[in-house]
Order: sequence, then C-alpha cells, then structure tokens
Amino acid sequence: MQIPFSPSDRSSIGVEWELQLVDPVNRELTSGAVEILEDIRPDGADEHPKAKHELLQSTIEVITGVCSTVGEARADLAETIQTVSAAAGRRGLGLMCAGTHPISNWASQDISPKPRYEQLVAHLQWLARRLQIFGVHVHVGVRSPDKAIPIVNALTSYVPHLLALSASSPFWVGHDTGLASARSKVFETLPTAGLPYQLSGWDQFETYMDTLISTQTIESVREVWWDIRPHPDFGTVELRICDGLPTLDEVAVIAALSQCLVERLDRELDRGYTLPSPKNWVVRENKWRAARYGLEAEIIVDERGTVVPVRQALLDLADELMPIARRLSCADDLAGIDRVLAIGASYQRQRAIAEASGGDLTKVVDSLLEEMATGLTA
Repeated sequence: MQIPFSPSDRSSIGVEWELQLVDPVNRELTSGAVEILEDIRPDGADEHPKAKHELLQSTIEVITGVCSTVGEARADLAETIQTVSAAAGRRGLGLMCAGTHPISNWASQDISPKPRYEQLVAHLQWLARRLQIFGVHVHVGVRSPDKAIPIVNALTSYVPHLLALSASSPFWVGHDTGLASARSKVFETLPTAGLPYQLSGWDQFETYMDTLISTQTIESVREVWWDIRPHPDFGTVELRICDGLPTLDEVAVIAALSQCLVERLDRELDRGYTLPSPKNWVVRENKWRAARYGLEAEIIVDERGTVVPVRQALLDLADELMPIARRLSCADDLAGIDRVLAIGASYQRQRAIAEASGGDLTKVVDSLLEEMATGLTA
C-alpha cells in the first residue's frame, strides 16, 4: 500500500500535553472531560480545536496548532490551558500532569464515550483499561517521507536523554515502583507500542503498515504507538517517549530539545550524510536504564560498550545543539536542561515530597497541582 506523506515546513513544531483532572479534596483522578469539553466547545463546532478527549474521562489533551517556534507553541498551550482550567475550576476540579497519578486506581476510571476508545478497550482488554498514563508528544516537521524514517532511526539514540529528563512516574496506585518512569513500561506492553523498528526506508514502512492493516491487526497508522514515529498526515516525526510533565517550563525544554535534534538530523541529510542507526539491543538497554534510574542512569554511547552518566550526556548534547537552538529561537528553552538537572526531574521532586511527608502521597498530588499553577521553581 502507498501511504501519502503531507510534507511540512522544516522544523515546524506542534505539542500535545495530556492533563489530569483531579479533585483537590480527595486528590483522586475524577471524570469531567465530557462536561468540560462541552462547556468550552465553540458555538457551531463539534469540539474545541485545541482540547480533546483521551481514553479516560479524567484526562484532557491540549494541543497546539502548527507553530514555528517553541515560544509560539508555549503561548498556544498556555492559552488553551487557561480556558480548560477555568472550566475545570467551575466544577471544583484542578489540573495537573505527571506520567502517572500517584494514588488513583486505574480500575476505577471511566472510559471516554467515543467509539474509538470503546473499540480499543474491546480489543486490548486489560492492557487498555490500565492505561492510566500521561505523556507529552512533540511533532517536528520534515519535508519528505525519504527523510522521516532515517530521522526516526537516528533519534532512537536519544531515547534515554528524553526519557530521563522527563521521567515523572515513580508511583503507581499508591506504591513506589522503584522506577523513574513506570509509564514507559506500562505503555510498551501494547502490541504496537514501544521502540520503533529500524526500517530501511519509507517503502518498508508502507510494507509494515500494509501487513498490519490487511491482517486486521490495526485499522490505521494512528494505532502504531511507537516511542518515535513518522506521522504521515501531519508530515512530522513525532517524539512520544516523554512522560507527562508537570510544568509548561519543562514542556518547553523537551520541545526545544526535540526540535533541535530533528533540525540537526534533517540538515545532515541535506549535506549527504548517512544518519546512524543504533543497534536495537543498545537502544533497548538504554531505554530500560532511563526508565529505571532516570537522571542517575549511565547509558551506553557506542557499540564498544562505552558508558557515560546521562546527566553528562545531556549537558554535552545541549552544548552541541545550542547553535541550532539560537537559529530556531529556542536557546533559553534548551538551556532549561541545566535548570531541570539542578532542581531535579519530576520523579525526584515527587519522591522528595513523599519522603518529607512520611510517605503521604496526597502531598505529592498537592505539589503537582501547585507546579501546574505556578511553574518550575527552585
């Protein structure tokens, strides 16, 4: 089958942010998306253009339009969040984000009344029902399908960098998992999720999709939920590896890192370079290390087994990308990597609050609600 690719302007950017609806009294995830989205739906429209349903009724996804810069995407998100937050507040609910909710039980969550989600649960059963997880997805535009697959392949080298920096899901149903990112391990249990296959090009991607669709494994490309994937309809490479982030500040950091990485790889292709395709076993091990240890991970950086702290790898990467960030007007956002490393990733901040409160995870929920409202502070 042929899969048309809608080319995008190089380095255009779009962001999707999955937010939790929380009762600030009992701190539990609480259904409310149906009513809130109906409340903010423009007159005459089927739905709000930038706030959407997700699998659970306790989730609202906010999305940007096609943006040129990280700053533009940030302002776009902020405007939509203000609208959603006001509507949630009228129902006594707060907004927050992390890769998981610290205490709520997935078994008590209501599924959104959309045929797509009802079919998903009917097909995947327990695997879908327990998807009480939340992420940040960043789309970066590319002009050609011939570039998309090499860029996806090369980006797998940066899975541990992105995951460690965004890790925010240490808790699951009231227990400390011992992981920095439990979300990433929950999500990869889906049959078409997890790390992408290393494909030779767009024609092999079409063959892969043809096999899955013709055998009724999936209905469309939208059901391939790789950590990094091409998005033919949008003409982007979509980075889906990151946990949900508590603050707009951190979303901007991840967006800048993603945009700069894709821009660098795109330009290398223009110069005639062949992009690297890291070995699957190295990528898989590095993802595990980042999910388990977060910013304390040591990652493998070559096939000889050289290991470096992911903190140092992030600092080095930020230095390498800074000239690109200046051209893309996101230098300050990329420099936010230093700030996150100094303050601690969300999983570290959450654990510190849990320890200080004697294991009271409702205090962690309170801190996440506050961070959403006030931003990243020391």
